[in-house]
Amino acid sequence: MTETEPDGDGNGDEEKEELGDDASSPSVDSVTQENGSAESETNADNTKDETVNTEPLSSSDTVQNIDGDATPASDAQENVEVVDVAVGSPLPGMKQQLDESVRIPKATIDILKDQVFGFDTFFVTSQEPYEGGILFKGNLRGQPAKSYEKITNRLQNKFGDQYKLFLLINPEDDKPVAVVVPRQTLQPETTAVPEWFAAASFGVVTIFTLLLRNVPLLQDNLLSTFDNLELLKDGVYGALVTAAIIGVHEIAHILAARDTGIKLAVPYFVPSWQIGSFGAITRIVNIVRNREDLLKVAAAGPLAGFSLGFVLLLLGFILPPSDGLGLVIDPAVFHESFLVGGLAKLILGDALKEGTKLSINPLVLWAWAGLLINAINSIPAGELDGGRIAFAMWGRKISSRISSLAIGLLGISALFNDVAFYWVVLIFFLQRGPISPLSEEITEPENNYISIGVAILLFGLLVCLPYPFPFDPSQLTDFDL
Repeated sequence: MTETEPDGDGNGDEEKEELGDDASSPSVDSVTQENGSAESETNADNTKDETVNTEPLSSSDTVQNIDGDATPASDAQENVEVVDVAVGSPLPGMKQQLDESVRIPKATIDILKDQVFGFDTFFVTSQEPYEGGILFKGNLRGQPAKSYEKITNRLQNKFGDQYKLFLLINPEDDKPVAVVVPRQTLQPETTAVPEWFAAASFGVVTIFTLLLRNVPLLQDNLLSTFDNLELLKDGVYGALVTAAIIGVHEIAHILAARDTGIKLAVPYFVPSWQIGSFGAITRIVNIVRNREDLLKVAAAGPLAGFSLGFVLLLLGFILPPSDGLGLVIDPAVFHESFLVGGLAKLILGDALKEGTKLSINPLVLWAWAGLLINAINSIPAGELDGGRIAFAMWGRKISSRISSLAIGLLGISALFNDVAFYWVVLIFFLQRGPISPLSEEITEPENNYISIGVAILLFGLLVCLPYPFPFDPSQLTDFDL
């Protein structure tokens, strides 16, 4: 699974700056401070040279008045109105460093409206200050991808790499908006602990849990593990198979990211004593170009992992155990997965009966664990691979609703399943989103990529849903009504 840069909350309380060009929406208030009194300006021609940036005040803040003089926050609070950012931010989760506020000059705004945007791309009808930049509302002309390219080229010709353009859907009215922000406000956050060190630590623990998962004797008494480390060698083969499926998943992400120009950070493998691992968390450290690129990267991992896991699962059912004995199980275990239960019934046939012990190749359980890890990562929630796939296919608003539903259902499942419990905790604290904005979020992916995305979500569902039918039809009973 992949994860973007840890994000701040784009819907928090912030101050808005008043532009001299009017057009604030009903949900975003603008504040103008002049000669110690705050008043709302409604005509662009009357405020040509006045722009004020008001940040949330604390006891140590200072505020710049129109004349450029710094006044203590305690005095300025009497003259500055605190306003809220509009609900439903078009830049949700964008990590902006606003400690040193960068105000876009009015002259630059005029150039953006008159020379960067235009009738052939995006005709600006109104504007408002927005999270360190400017949000332009208007009418999008032509194909979004081509219009974005034209606007970006003009922006770079005029200002170089000083500003970044986002072409998004405003969640307030579902209409296209263009957001221009200074690039220096979008710098990635640094961490105190080197990523490689932290990732290696998680990797070592994950190797241990992969080995532990395949040694039932140690699982029954975790405290005895360190007194019987030699028993871990019994779990080597199972750990290698499951690790191969996880590894193929992550390699596919990396290859797809290189093809699309997306930069990934070091993967953090998440250990789990129930199934060996929960996969890996890999941050996306740059801004993704469009929804199709996001879909390619998000779908590549589960597609590769499911493919290898499914092949190994089939081989496990078909090939006899290497030692002739195999692993003796209760067939009822196959009821835990619709996919695995269906394959077991199809391949094993009459040999599969409830209450009758069955000897199978342990490769079945090893591959099943790999499939389950991929399926969990394909849940359409938060910043999981499935959440990114849903966002790329259906857009931010619909995917947000699907994510909420998926997390809710997972929470209910957590009441009965410990794997679901730990996974919903992981999503809530590390990957609930929101997904950082893409450069251009309007253009939908091609249909063939959407088909792949839908297939991945459905396949993951088949792995997770239980198999409800009895393996032996003779066990069906008639009920007298």
